[in-house]
Amino acid sequence: MSEERALVAVVGAGTMGAGIAQVALEGGWRVALVDAQPGATDRARARIREGLARRAAKAGIDTDTLDDWIEDRLAHLSTPGSVGTAVADVQLAIEAIVEDLEAKRRLFGQLSDAAGEEVILATNTSALSVTDIAEAASRPERVVGLHFFNPAPVLPLVEVVAGRRTAAWAAERAAGIVEGWDKAPIRVADSPGFIVNRVNRPFTLEPLRLLRSGAGTIDSIDAAMTGAGFPMGPFALMDLIGIDVNLAAARGLFEASGRPPRFRPSPIQEELVAAGRLGRKAGEGFYRYVDGRSTGAAPRFVGVIRHGPGAPAPLDAETIAERVILAIVNEAFRALGDGIAEEQDIDRAMRLGANHPFGPFEWVARSGTHEVVVMLDALSDEDADTFRPALALLRRARSGG
Repeated sequence: MSEERALVAVVGAGTMGAGIAQVALEGGWRVALVDAQPGATDRARARIREGLARRAAKAGIDTDTLDDWIEDRLAHLSTPGSVGTAVADVQLAIEAIVEDLEAKRRLFGQLSDAAGEEVILATNTSALSVTDIAEAASRPERVVGLHFFNPAPVLPLVEVVAGRRTAAWAAERAAGIVEGWDKAPIRVADSPGFIVNRVNRPFTLEPLRLLRSGAGTIDSIDAAMTGAGFPMGPFALMDLIGIDVNLAAARGLFEASGRPPRFRPSPIQEELVAAGRLGRKAGEGFYRYVDGRSTGAAPRFVGVIRHGPGAPAPLDAETIAERVILAIVNEAFRALGDGIAEEQDIDRAMRLGANHPFGPFEWVARSGTHEVVVMLDALSDEDADTFRPALALLRRARSGG
């Protein structure tokens, strides 16, 4: 990087915008952070200061120089009052506003008019089509998706999404920039959910189906998944990120994918959101919380979970974990067959973005392709759309892979 620090504009000063701004500051860039909401950039600056302090402490920076280290980075953060001012002389502009297609399209029309012709315009969308967003730009070939994961300063993965009209140079340059920020860019085709939000969707939807059927409890399912090596169980995870946030992502993927049954949002989540039981931030979700700490599972959800005659017998931990992993594996092979990303990139994305202890293709390599097909086949009568073996998996099994 030249002595004159490169400049990035971040439009949207919420949690993700502030996190991305912090990442760029730590990477040695200047940042112009802009938001239409009064006070948003002031709150973001305070959040970035706290984030830098945490990062400095983890890095072991001496307390005598800690304040100087933080202030040196904050000195390169500006908060201009308009998008036009923010994107003047930038190399990259990143949008991190609300997940609404029309709002993003309006903003990209503004960015396209205000930014120089060679400026890369990036969207941090986690669910919307990059191609659809780019249609609002006068030069859609310079529009690319840069999907950071929350918290952006901590999680290394960035999905670099090329829309149908994204130029190779734009995707390559964007990937190089985030790699220079010490992130792990993974190239992804523009498709609903990209890699992580699609392939990881069974991690929550299959446990919700098991819970609703009575085949497992909140405690038994979470314990089964942590026992299999996952850092958090699905219900604890949904409570952490917000059940409303998880439900919105599930709805978005369901609609964008053509409403396949395997992606249908759970009525359990619908009920909790309607009741305001959104997880940790509300004090209750799947668990109850006091001062941010879980006090155990919340009461069962009347009218949603089946009981009595016809309800399945509770599953043991190994069977629960196997079902969830098989659903993830099958979706990974579907994504591979759809050309979303390469096998090694899907594995890497699931480890870095979803914090999984192994990639789905790694698990198949250990378990045996033929054995995985047999296990999926045994479950396909119960839930064909989730467990019917993916064509890419069947082809591999037939070729002896």
